[in-house]
Amino acid sequence: MSKKNDFIFKALNVMSWIIFIGLCVEAGALIFNFGFTLFKPVATHNVYKGLDLAELYENQFSHYLGIMSFAIVLSLLKAYLFYLVVNIFEKLNLVKPFSQEIAKLIEKISFEAFAIAIVSVVANQYTHRLIEFGYKVSHIEAYWADIASFLMMAAIVFVISQIFNKGLEIQNENDLTV
Repeated sequence: MSKKNDFIFKALNVMSWIIFIGLCVEAGALIFNFGFTLFKPVATHNVYKGLDLAELYENQFSHYLGIMSFAIVLSLLKAYLFYLVVNIFEKLNLVKPFSQEIAKLIEKISFEAFAIAIVSVVANQYTHRLIEFGYKVSHIEAYWADIASFLMMAAIVFVISQIFNKGLEIQNENDLTV
């Protein structure tokens, strides 16, 4: 592998680690702050990054639980997605890149991205219903505003996983004929 490609590969590995750690911190902060708001309701004025859900907490606690559950689940799913990406960088052998383990990881990534998109759609519809009933929760939509991105990512990564599986078949055939 050339020095330029090696540098790009290492830079992508570092970036995926940084994103993974950032998403873990976000998920942890949301979980901690959610638990804290259950005991200290005054904290609902700034749950995380200026997210104010005090009105929802006071008027409809069940909807508060629903909104926070969506935010936490989505942050955990995104962190897991990048955990899978980090695993690919750890297990990828560039000399012989087509392995069953990598193929399964790529397929898991596509399904994980699709799951994030589906949960985001449900959360988005739930939020729109709450807005129709007069609750001021439109600022929470930033947590699931990237529905189209994850749908497209799921589709592209799924196609890549199918190509990877075909490459694995060809590599195995070549190993048998040699």
